[in-house]
Amino acid sequence: MSLFNKVLASIGIGNAQVDTQLEKSTFTAGEILRGNVIIQGGNVAQEIGQINLALKTKYLSEVNDSKFHQDGIICSFVISESFTIEAGERKEIPFDFRLPFLTPITAGQSQVWLHTGLDISLAVDPTDEDYIRVNPSPLVSSVLNAVEGLGFRLHTVENEKPSHKLGTNAAFIQEFEYRATGEFRRYLDELEITFIRHSESELTFVMQVDRRARGLGGLFAEALEMDETYVRVRVTPNDIPNMRQIVDSTIRRYMK
Repeated sequence: MSLFNKVLASIGIGNAQVDTQLEKSTFTAGEILRGNVIIQGGNVAQEIGQINLALKTKYLSEVNDSKFHQDGIICSFVISESFTIEAGERKEIPFDFRLPFLTPITAGQSQVWLHTGLDISLAVDPTDEDYIRVNPSPLVSSVLNAVEGLGFRLHTVENEKPSHKLGTNAAFIQEFEYRATGEFRRYLDELEITFIRHSESELTFVMQVDRRARGLGGLFAEALEMDETYVRVRVTPNDIPNMRQIVDSTIRRYMK
């Protein structure tokens, strides 16, 4: 019977199971995420090689003019080395880690989840996925609020492979595309915001200012994509009270 149970466990029947329980489901980027990985032994003792955690999202990629979404890893950890889980045994392993400050926020179709996997030799690896809601850090929030406060309307939010013009080696970034309204509509078609570096003490974001075609020269510039300007802005928490003024003056400097 023991041998038969081992054969069944190797194809996932009577295998050990994993369930990750988080302290809560809503977090702010940069916050500590805490939880417990609960492993329930199956019908036979099994050797667990390690427990892997991966914070994941999906991003838009393009190959040979074909666009598709693929999984992207925001960060990953090994929280336990090898051990044996006996038949019917229950183990609970606590963990905690800081969400990266540039964790994509929950907006548009952007989703973030924690993937837990058990590495079991010669058997189907049990997994668990837990979706979380991510709110922006105070610095990111101040930039987005400043843009919207100036009358720009959020159009789309998308995780995507970054353009080389952004000057980042990140596998993916989150892009916020705004449509111009009010007085800005005379000069701009849209404004795109991406965040490329973020720590507790500073943030670097890029504004892509897309100027509206005006006259024959403007039409040529638009056709050649010369109507777009990439502007890098570095801010710190001390700039939060003046963020609207910083964003406003930066946009006006490059929109004509």
